[in-house]
Amino acid sequence: MPVYKLNINGKVREADVPADTPLLWVLRDELQLPGTKYGCGIAQCGACTVHLNGVAMRSCSLPVSAIQAAAITTIEGLSEKGDHPVQLAWDELDVPQCGYCQAGQIMTAAALLKKNPHPTDEEIGNAMHGNICRCGAYHRIREAVKSASTKI
Repeated sequence: MPVYKLNINGKVREADVPADTPLLWVLRDELQLPGTKYGCGIAQCGACTVHLNGVAMRSCSLPVSAIQAAAITTIEGLSEKGDHPVQLAWDELDVPQCGYCQAGQIMTAAALLKKNPHPTDEEIGNAMHGNICRCGAYHRIREAVKSASTKI
């Protein structure tokens, strides 16, 4: 098995795993970064969202061999103190209910706001539509993204 050198949250980490191992399991099981969640395993729910070179990606279906030199950011690396504008807006608006999907929601929202700092409601909806919240907190999620956009 090859040893993969991965740039995760600004640090080079090594993973000695088979080439087809999804990034999600490398993060959670090999590198002890449990913030990225397993939801569906088929890239449909968004719970496993991380940033790959700043773009929101589903880590459950992304084999570690496909990453190469890309910069990976997980929820643990979004901000050192948990003070990214999206994280602050999530707290201010009390978005989470069960909280399971929130890391993926936050990572998707942060990628959106990096690309488009002042999105419309329609743009927020389009960006966030692939992230499923079983608790139905979609209104608060949208409001938190709008709030965070005023602080970017």
